[in-house]
Amino acid sequence: MASNFTHPLFPLIRKLDSIATLTDEERQAVENLPVRIRALRARHEIVRHGEKASQCCLILEGWACRSKVISEGKRQIFSFHIAGDIPDLQSLHIPLMDHDLCTLTQATVAFIPHEAVRDLTMRFPSIAAVFWRDTLVDAAIFREWMISMGRRTAFDHLAHLFCELYLKQQAVGLAGEHRCPLPITQGDLADATSLSNVHVNRVLKEMRGKGLITLRSNTLVIEAWDELIRAAEFDATYLHLQKRAVP
Repeated sequence: MASNFTHPLFPLIRKLDSIATLTDEERQAVENLPVRIRALRARHEIVRHGEKASQCCLILEGWACRSKVISEGKRQIFSFHIAGDIPDLQSLHIPLMDHDLCTLTQATVAFIPHEAVRDLTMRFPSIAAVFWRDTLVDAAIFREWMISMGRRTAFDHLAHLFCELYLKQQAVGLAGEHRCPLPITQGDLADATSLSNVHVNRVLKEMRGKGLITLRSNTLVIEAWDELIRAAEFDATYLHLQKRAVP
């Protein structure tokens, strides 16, 4: 069955299709999920630390992040999320949130009741396997971020992050040839890399000076992909990308 580009849950179907080939019955079951769709402003808290979740949040448009704020008001971003992602999928089994889920940009999100997701995965084990795989890839990305935090230089860390964000978007048809949306601030990059805003700005200037990247109009343009990969010592194995979705 051809993809229904106008269906509200198309981003989720596109994400699932980037991992496995859905049958017509599976695709229809996903499309029939009961959802409540909301348009949210930038910097909106979708789910807060300490809350008990009863639904999963699917990003339809825009960017979101998982983060935590310590007592001094400093924020650590754990992950960035794009259209098709369900950042709180783990709440199906661990409903008490131990971090915040927030929008970074204006975003459209779909809220899917836990019982509906459980029913879907019980009726279609292959979809359950894809969701399980997605949480395992999340864990692999966390491990790579830990390496960046602890062992990579600021330059290598940002270069590695840019490679990751580009390939993740390319896998679901959201990126062009060595260019992708990057609608986040230097402050967001600082909170994701544990660097200061000043340090991030200095590294970005160095990258531009070396002809590696260009940032304009919320778009990351990778001018020298091979050189950026070498600088970051980037190995995409941890992303476990299998095939590119049909956009």
